[in-house]
Amino acid sequence: MTLEQAQQQVDEWIKTHGVRYFNELTNMAMLTEEVGEVARIMARRYGEQSEKESDKHKDLGDEMADVLWVLICLANQTGVNLTEAFARNLEKKSQRDKDRHHQNPKLK
Repeated sequence: MTLEQAQQQVDEWIKTHGVRYFNELTNMAMLTEEVGEVARIMARRYGEQSEKESDKHKDLGDEMADVLWVLICLANQTGVNLTEAFARNLEKKSQRDKDRHHQNPKLK
């Protein structure tokens, strides 16, 4: 599935199963909440914090998909074409950072 297809699928789902998009500020708050859920799993599963029993069966992929879902909703609401935006972002990173990471002694 491409990003464009994902944007279309989310829009169709909202129109078919949802009443409407939540407003942009609500979705921004929801995005923050979903990122927090990913951060909690990462910190406890891969970081130094101990993992609580209630978190051990949480699906990291599902939580990441929740982040992607809300991000796609925000893109749809604000007229952002994620395919084009990602391509521009990758080009920017490729130009700006083409040598930067190779010269970082912390990465060697």
